[in-house]
Amino acid sequence: MFSFINKLKLHGKLLTLVMPLVTIPIFIVAGVIGYIANEQAYLGITKTSKDDLQHLSEFCVDLLNSHHQQFQVYKQDKRRHLNNELATLTALAYNLVVAEQNQLKQGSLDIKTAQMEARQALKKINVGESGYIYAMTSRGYLQAHIAREGENVYDERDENGRYFIREMCAAARASKPGEILFITYPWRNAVLGDTKPRTKVVAYKYFREWDWIIASGSYLDETVSDAAFERLSFATLKERIRAKKVGASGYIFCMDGKGTFTIHPDSEGKNLINSRGINEYGFLREMVRKKNGWIRYPWKNSTDSAPRMKIVHYKYFEPWDWIVAVGSYEDEFYQEAYKIKTHILFSTALLILVTGAFATVFVYWASKIFTRPITHMMSVIKRVKRGNFDERMTVTGEDELAEMANAFNRMTDIIQRNKEIESSLAQQGKMASLGILSSGVAHEINNPLGVILGYAGYLESKMTEDDPNYQYIHEIKRESKRCKKIVQDLLSYARTPRPTLQQADLNDLLQQIVDFAANHTDMRGVKITAKLAKNLPLVELDGDQMRQVTINLILNAGGAMPDGGVLTVSSEAADATHVRIIFSDNGCGIPPDSLEKIFEPFYTTKTRGTGLGLAITRQIIEQHHGDITIESTVGTGTRVTVTLPTEREEL
Repeated sequence: MFSFINKLKLHGKLLTLVMPLVTIPIFIVAGVIGYIANEQAYLGITKTSKDDLQHLSEFCVDLLNSHHQQFQVYKQDKRRHLNNELATLTALAYNLVVAEQNQLKQGSLDIKTAQMEARQALKKINVGESGYIYAMTSRGYLQAHIAREGENVYDERDENGRYFIREMCAAARASKPGEILFITYPWRNAVLGDTKPRTKVVAYKYFREWDWIIASGSYLDETVSDAAFERLSFATLKERIRAKKVGASGYIFCMDGKGTFTIHPDSEGKNLINSRGINEYGFLREMVRKKNGWIRYPWKNSTDSAPRMKIVHYKYFEPWDWIVAVGSYEDEFYQEAYKIKTHILFSTALLILVTGAFATVFVYWASKIFTRPITHMMSVIKRVKRGNFDERMTVTGEDELAEMANAFNRMTDIIQRNKEIESSLAQQGKMASLGILSSGVAHEINNPLGVILGYAGYLESKMTEDDPNYQYIHEIKRESKRCKKIVQDLLSYARTPRPTLQQADLNDLLQQIVDFAANHTDMRGVKITAKLAKNLPLVELDGDQMRQVTINLILNAGGAMPDGGVLTVSSEAADATHVRIIFSDNGCGIPPDSLEKIFEPFYTTKTRGTGLGLAITRQIIEQHHGDITIESTVGTGTRVTVTLPTEREEL
């Protein structure tokens, strides 16, 4: 080989030696760029498509919620109108009784005749379709009633077991003269053919001279609902949802919590909760169980020759117990990504061929003209090849050799940027792998743990505490719950959501948590004292996440005081734009070697800890743009300081 090269002329030697150094990096760079561009385009389109499904499902939920809220306002207006009508009828009935009382005072009637005429007058008044006016004493004896006159109903209960007559009597006796009171309760009237309870509204007024409670009642559904209008509005809503297109053949469907389709292109009204995909996967039952999330399953339509994978995003609409789902087939979902992938691969191959051909001609031509800069160029190329991408060629002039040097310098810039991109992608991949691992662990472990807990609870309920096996069952339950807690901590660390910041009173939040923690079983023997500074400014924070932080720190302090102690939770203004929360205990303290590692994931000094509590705590505080520090002395106690900004920091 060397003998052959030595026989070549200088331009031949240059062509033989330099060409690999020029063309190979071009191939590598073009391949890397093509691969990264393909992956980014694929991920971008995939994310956009999934975002479209998610936004469409959120749009449908917002549409249902808007429809629900409009009818709630409509029903509330009707409810107020019904209350006014009942109050007017009650006042009218009350005035009839007052008129009879006036005749009694004038001597025109005796008490027996006056009350008899009052009864007859009250029973003639109708309230809606099936409502009526009645009167009873404050002890529950019916004085006027269309069906049960003379009975004592003091111990009557509504469909929820509530003694509503007793409440009416007590409220009437305590009412002011002329005051009209209201009560609402569920009631099923078998005489009217009711198969389920209906809401009944009653307005009543106390006539003390006769010890009569005069009441008028009506069922809410006889006046509030407008069935024809609601059916028309609901049909319009369903048409709007059906009209939304999802790709070429995807669609939106809704089902209730029992698996009955409420909106569907061809199965509306059917209960298909036990439907299974090609692989016997009960996807609808899983959607009903989880209520929110993503799901993939193979499905074969009657027009398909083979099953296709379907991807669905679904959300839960709690007011109606509905699950709103938006689905699309993956071959349609990724169709644009496949097109871009083909285009990128073709462009990359063409770029490699064109660039390689150009480099061959250029090196051959340059080898005939230039010799002196070759040594410098070769030395630079060798250093770059060893990984020193800061090296650049120094060539003077404006000829082709200078252009080649500049092209090589640009190429090393691209390689250096790609290295940074690869490093960033590697870090993102680690977090993505942790998220995937967490999801897999949660799915694969929580299900059997749920079965273990269920059977352990069943066995525990069949035993007494004196049973020798009772302690073993109790240990199974406790350790199973601990496993679920470990899985949940892992998920929390891997997928801590971005905080939703709202202005909040920090002292109110801390006081609530202190009151809760004081009764926690892990804080027995620990006295919690709150020293909250007055006139603290409002703080922008995520209330749920900050509760998690505070409860975690309080329970950690309780764990450091197994024999009891004192924990002081205090707040103060750090400066004009920051506040501090301080947790001070007189527990066992933390050794210095552990203090350096205490925020590391999975590091713990507890025998039953997961090592994720403080890692999650610091993650949440950093997302709030805050800071946490720990000072501790073994045998004396620990002081944890959390500093938070009072206002949102703009990035």
